[in-house]
This record gives sequence, C-alpha cells and structure tokens, in this order.
Amino acid sequence: MVDRPYTLLSCGMSIDGYLDDAAQDRLLLSNDADFDRVDEVRAGCDAILVGSNTIRQDDPRLMIRSAERQQARVTRGEPPHPLKVTVTGSCAIDPAARFFALGDVDKLVYCASAAVGSAQERLGEVATIIDAGDPVDLALVMSDLAARGVRRLMVEGGGSMHTQFLTAGLADELQLVVAPFFVGDSRAPRFVSDGDFPWGPGHRARLAGVRQIGDVVLLRYALSDRFQDE
Repeated sequence: MVDRPYTLLSCGMSIDGYLDDAAQDRLLLSNDADFDRVDEVRAGCDAILVGSNTIRQDDPRLMIRSAERQQARVTRGEPPHPLKVTVTGSCAIDPAARFFALGDVDKLVYCASAAVGSAQERLGEVATIIDAGDPVDLALVMSDLAARGVRRLMVEGGGSMHTQFLTAGLADELQLVVAPFFVGDSRAPRFVSDGDFPWGPGHRARLAGVRQIGDVVLLRYALSDRFQDE
C-alpha cells in the first residue's frame, strides 16, 4: 500500500457533467456560499494540487480567502496557505502565473523525467522541480508528498487529473457540486474522460452525504475505507 496523503477530489460541474463551456471566459458553476465552503475545505488541507492545464487555462490563485482561516492556520503552527502542487509532462507553464506569483508558500512541480532540465531553467526560480518518472507516476508523487509531511491533499482538477486519480484508486473522497444548468457542448471539458474506474454498476461508490447550498447541490462520495466523515 502506497504511503500517501488522505486525498479529496473537489469539483463543480453542470447537470450534464461539464467543468466549463467552450467560451474564453471561465464559466462559474457555483455560488458565493459554496465558494466559502471550498475555502473552508482548503483551509483544512496541507496541499492543493491542480494539473498544468488548469494553471494555463484558469490561472488559479489556490489561496485561502478568509483572513480568519489564515490566522487559524498560523495559530496551529501552519503556513497561512496550503502548499501548491502541480503535475505536468512538459512543464510548459508560465512562471508568472498566479500559482507561482501569489502566496508566501512553497510551490512544487512534479514533471516527467525528460522535462526536468528544461523545467529547472524555466521554473526553478519560482518552484521546486521534482522528477516524477517518465511517464509521470502519480503513486510516486503521492509518496513524495507524504514524505514532505502532507497528510491531507485536495485535488481541484482539471478533468485529466480527476480521471488519473480515480482510475489509479488514489482518491479517498469526492466532493462533487452540481450546478443547476446544462452546457450542452461537446467541445467543452468534462468532469472525467474515458478510463477504467474502480466504481461501476457492480461496485457502486458510497454516497456519504447530500447538501443543498443555495441553487447548487453538494454530493460527497466515500471512495475508500480511509474516508473521513465530518
């Protein structure tokens, strides 16, 4: 069994399973109350992971918004924001992206072996570059994070990352928010892509909770025997 952090996947999608639409501007799938819930979940994690496509397309900050939650982390002896982590094959990421530029916290870039040299040249001044195998081995990434003291990891996408964590059996919990509308455009990215998932008609994931938050609904699924109920 891989020594790894407790891993929580967090995602918002439309009724028909899309993470976004095909327009240039980012589609907002949630509401202010749910954004605050996500902020609370982030504050309870040691690290937040996104794929490099998410950095390129969404330019996320991945920081705790609430000053009170930041202070609570500091009081516990933690940095005000969780560690930032990304996984990439090519490392073709802008070093000026908000992932790197914002937040006084370490940034880790796990990349394919063949790209380590170029990644060090491009991102070495703004992040720690780590060889994650060729192709990138998520189990190795998780083991390395555990060795760095990460006990609780939040994976915020995108679809490729969610697919890889789920098909590899490396997820303990899924928090899935469903927005009250359809996208209806096959050009748009979906929650997951094709894959051999551990959960199917003969092995259903356990629904651990349902919560209405304004006009969206939060579904919590227990994906392993490590699931931690609230």
